[in-house]
Amino acid sequence: MHSFADDFLDRQPLPHDLVRSLTLIAEYKGKEELFRRQSPQVLETLRRSAVISSTESSNRIEGVVAERGRIEELVDQRSAPRTRSEQEIAGYREVLDTVHASHAAMEPTPNLVLQLHRDLFQYTARPGGRWKSVDNLITETGADGQPRLRFQPVSALETPAAMEALHRRFARAWEEGRVDRPLLIGAYVFDFLCVHPFLDGNGRMARLLTLLLLYQAGFTVGRYISLERVVERSRESYYGTLGASTRGWHDGEHTLLPWWEYFLGVLTAAYRDFEDRVGDTGAPRGSKRQMVRAAIRRMAREFRYADVAAECPGVSRPTIARAMGELRDAGEIRCLGTGRGASWEKLEP
Repeated sequence: MHSFADDFLDRQPLPHDLVRSLTLIAEYKGKEELFRRQSPQVLETLRRSAVISSTESSNRIEGVVAERGRIEELVDQRSAPRTRSEQEIAGYREVLDTVHASHAAMEPTPNLVLQLHRDLFQYTARPGGRWKSVDNLITETGADGQPRLRFQPVSALETPAAMEALHRRFARAWEEGRVDRPLLIGAYVFDFLCVHPFLDGNGRMARLLTLLLLYQAGFTVGRYISLERVVERSRESYYGTLGASTRGWHDGEHTLLPWWEYFLGVLTAAYRDFEDRVGDTGAPRGSKRQMVRAAIRRMAREFRYADVAAECPGVSRPTIARAMGELRDAGEIRCLGTGRGASWEKLEP
């Protein structure tokens, strides 16, 4: 809410790099329809892959994990959740489906946030859909192994009023249209994280709300490329920029610049992935292996065969295996186990 007080957003500096990022994102947005017309069948594969990757990555960031095969079954609704982790994963998939299907009719309000949080935890024993009842702290572990306070969010007592103020001011800024929509969405998500309105699920809710607002602003890349996967790949920068921008937030003396740079970077990376992968669908014979190599370059240091397959829709398993074998023989990656479920590691050049 503090990022929307008075003329705070108008006073934030816009360096040339940030302006260039906004221009580039606007250009990508303008080409979205062209991308969508090129290959509807492959785009449908990308869409399903994005749902699986988003569900997996957003939960894995919070330490909620399950086998890839089980996640695929839960996403396709071929199986009921069996564990607490699977219950949370199934709930995320439900909310993600809602955002994809009904975003145009979803007005961002405190009640909507509560409803989506309720649905996020609909399969768990502890229900969602309630603001936090006790204060929460955002901590980190120092080099000495001891927890340290990173940020103190809004108190539980003040949270309902803070969420009302955030949405009221955000809606006004949206209607006024003075601030570029990607910057406005970034500021909303940032303040949401600073309020930290729930005892659990704040990060996942922030990513779902990001997707919703981008949809409403006409940026639909999240339908085909997992924004959550991009965030997971850049997790260190995510926390670092949050830390840099939260200093002075309670007094309205913070700067959004580090967070904005990161936020626009995520959106730009998603569009680049989208363009690369749509462009690869009509590439000449032999370029599929280049697609696999490019996907591996985007991976975290440790990855799995299934991760590569999810990033390369339309590429056959033998082609993926050949490309990974070539990279292994060249000393660029190595296998850390046996079987299809084994982990792989990228090696330093």
